[in-house]
Amino acid sequence: MYTLLTGACGGLGGAFARLLARRGQALFLTGRSEERLASLADALHAEFPGLPVLHFACDLADSAQRAALFAFADGQGVRFSRLVYVAGIDTQKAFEAYSEEKLVMQTRVNLEGAVSLAHGVLMRRSEQTVCELLAVGSMSASAPMPYFALYSATKKALEQFWIALRSEWKGRAKVTVVLPGGIPTREDIKQNIAAHGWFGRVSALPPQTVAERALRAVAKNRRSVVIGFWNKLLHALMHLVPLSWRLAVIAKIWSKTQKDAF
Repeated sequence: MYTLLTGACGGLGGAFARLLARRGQALFLTGRSEERLASLADALHAEFPGLPVLHFACDLADSAQRAALFAFADGQGVRFSRLVYVAGIDTQKAFEAYSEEKLVMQTRVNLEGAVSLAHGVLMRRSEQTVCELLAVGSMSASAPMPYFALYSATKKALEQFWIALRSEWKGRAKVTVVLPGGIPTREDIKQNIAAHGWFGRVSALPPQTVAERALRAVAKNRRSVVIGFWNKLLHALMHLVPLSWRLAVIAKIWSKTQKDAF
């Protein structure tokens, strides 16, 4: 029984891969870069001899490539016990600065890909085991976010879908969405966290911490978990502040920086 791990080429995906490998969990890794996937698979094989590790490069925005991923899995006789959906595009900039290609790609990877892979994994689970579906959402889903509008909207949609799916699959699957703050993996993310000042720094957590707490949450079948003390505090306060105030503060802060690594 395999864990399908998306976003395996990134820092958070790599943290999940190593934590799961230490538990002896067979891994099916996917990401956009064949070279980086192969490198991660080789490293895992070296560190954990005998651990089953498969990989398949896939652009999750492309439905044909998603179908090819599952065709490959079927050809290998793979059955899944878990999905860890880490993949996401965190472009942050003014809406008019987007191209049509970037709009479609971000929407598909952040939402459509997660929905598609959840369905594919559930259709390939063992009837004898309770499957786990873990999605990495975002604190950005806590409020509409000017200059981060598409990301926050797709993460909110992902959160709501995951929570609804949890109800449908009660007793047959553990379904959890986690909401971390900033995760300092890429250099542009580190710069973005620093630009948000004190709260950006205290709300950010290293990828291994996020991965550990996320796996703990889905094992307990938690519905939705905000990761980190300061993020829990902010999440609670969000509901006490008028939306117009929140929008004004977010627009002021997020309009000062942008990131577009995809």
